[in-house]
Amino acid sequence: MAERNTRQKQAVLGALKESSTPLGVADILSIAREAVPTLSQATVYRILNRLLKKRKIVTVQLPGEAPLYEPAGRGHHHFFRCRRCQSMYEVAGCDELLGRLTPSNFTLEGHDLFLYGLCDSCN
Repeated sequence: MAERNTRQKQAVLGALKESSTPLGVADILSIAREAVPTLSQATVYRILNRLLKKRKIVTVQLPGEAPLYEPAGRGHHHFFRCRRCQSMYEVAGCDELLGRLTPSNFTLEGHDLFLYGLCDSCN
C-alpha cells in the first residue's frame, strides 16, 4: 500500500528542508503550523517516526538534549552551537583532523563531534 502524501507530512518535510540547521519537534511544529494550523505535536511525532523508518530524515543527537532532525542526504558534517544565543553552525572537514588523532595502526570506524562555545556575534 502506498503511503499517503498528506498536507501535514508536506508541512513537516517543508520545515526540515527549508531550515539550514536541524530542528527540534517544537520548532518543526511551529513552522509547519504556518501551513497546517491544526497540526498537533502527536502528529508531528508520528510523521517523524515514519520519515525516520523510510530514511528520509536523520536525527542529530546533541549531548543531554532531545533529538533534532534534518533531511537525509546532506552528507557528513558536524555542528558548532553558541552557548549564549543557541545558534547552530555546520562544520565540515573533520576527516583530516581525525586521521591525525587516531593512533597509528588503529582503524577509525566512526565518530561523533560536537563543538560549542561563543559565536562571532556573541563573542
